Amino acid sequence: MTIYIDHEFHYETENLVRLFFPNEKITVVHEIPENKEEPFVISSVKNGEIYAEFRSESGRCSFSDTDAKTIERKMAVCLYDVLVKVTGRKQPWGILTGVRPIKLFRRLSESGGRKYAKDYFMNELLVSEEKTNLSAVTEEHERKILALSRPRSFSLYISIPFCPSRCSYCSFVSQTVEKSQKLIEPYLELLCQEIAYTAEIAKQCHLILESVYIGGGTPTTLNAEQLAKLITAVNRNFDRSTCREFTVEAGRPDTITKEKLSAILTGVADRISINPQTLNDSVLEVIGRKHSAEQTIQAYHLAREVGFRHINMDLIAGLPTDTVESFTDTLDQICALSPESITVHTLAMKRSSRLTQQGSLLDTDREVPAAKMLRYCEKKLAEENYHPYYLYRQTRMEGNLENVGWSKQGYDGIYNVFVMDETHTILGCGAGAVSKLKKPLSEELSRIFNYKYPYEYINGFEEMLKRKRQVKQFYDELAEYLSQICL
Repeated sequence: MTIYIDHEFHYETENLVRLFFPNEKITVVHEIPENKEEPFVISSVKNGEIYAEFRSESGRCSFSDTDAKTIERKMAVCLYDVLVKVTGRKQPWGILTGVRPIKLFRRLSESGGRKYAKDYFMNELLVSEEKTNLSAVTEEHERKILALSRPRSFSLYISIPFCPSRCSYCSFVSQTVEKSQKLIEPYLELLCQEIAYTAEIAKQCHLILESVYIGGGTPTTLNAEQLAKLITAVNRNFDRSTCREFTVEAGRPDTITKEKLSAILTGVADRISINPQTLNDSVLEVIGRKHSAEQTIQAYHLAREVGFRHINMDLIAGLPTDTVESFTDTLDQICALSPESITVHTLAMKRSSRLTQQGSLLDTDREVPAAKMLRYCEKKLAEENYHPYYLYRQTRMEGNLENVGWSKQGYDGIYNVFVMDETHTILGCGAGAVSKLKKPLSEELSRIFNYKYPYEYINGFEEMLKRKRQVKQFYDELAEYLSQICL
């Protein structure tokens, strides 16, 4: 499919067309020729008029406003209306294609009030009433967490890029233990050095630690001794007195042992995530998980026995071969366990995942099964006294849906909110980690990238530490600004 565009909003135009035709190869041409290659989409903004065309449908509207954002939105609405007529499908998030709809909802609320934000979502952005209401409730809970952050606040992310096996839907930079076992020990040794180096920079910049998240990969591919060494490095080097939350993503139930859990809890990590994704054994086999549903339940009870009081569990809606009935059974079983928080993801077909490379396609029915799964989640989790506390979206999601974190009162995962809202600086350690330096009270963000793969991280360690010096430079340049806003 070819998209012919004669305006500057080509990125938004392409993303909008991809919502309706996620499995098509799309070519963008930045002019509209007389002879066009079928099938094609036309999006034109010229001389005060917006025009869109696809197949036998077309639409147009005029504009007098010179504001680029307003013109872009009107262009998107015009094109959206044409695509809906042709496909018969409305998008649950309307013309929104961004990752952070809650951030936009908050900005609208702050400028015009919550009613204005809801009206704008439904009438100007064409977001469904269901997703608008979900946004409003989520933003209300997020707002309380964001208020905890201060100008010098930061959170710490630590990457363990190893897994027992690679799931079919995964696109993260992680390596199976079978192929990279020999890298784990040298990787961990250098990671502890990077943690100490990063802590010293944070101290020099007078930063305040709010939360710690050890993710991956699967951090519990490390043994108990290695986990203890890692967590000790954090506790020894960082001032934990201000830290509100310390999460370790256990992830795969088949990597969880009593010794590892004890090492984590002894290190005062107070939140753990056990991620079954599904409690259907046949679906687990299809996605390449080497554990059973029963192992998930056993791992959960073991974590309780060891003493964890905040357990999160992750699920994925829309997994291959999963049905609405099977998914609702999974959620019912998870709710019966009563974890403090449950994160419900929608399957995203990433281009580098095995699923995509094997030819799996996104469902383009008017309502995909994943939509029914999420609808059941909202009903069931509300009944079980969970509330949505953060929400984000990804490209190439089943049904163009969303990921939502649900929690019981007092158990919101604050790191998740901080990182998704881009509230404050995130200092990243380990392979694939990205440090995001945030100028307080602004939208300015600078990034420092670590090497992606463990072998690159090991071989280029000294060069990577040099990059970290940019953190100190960033805060030195902000010194006067920070002294004014911290009064």
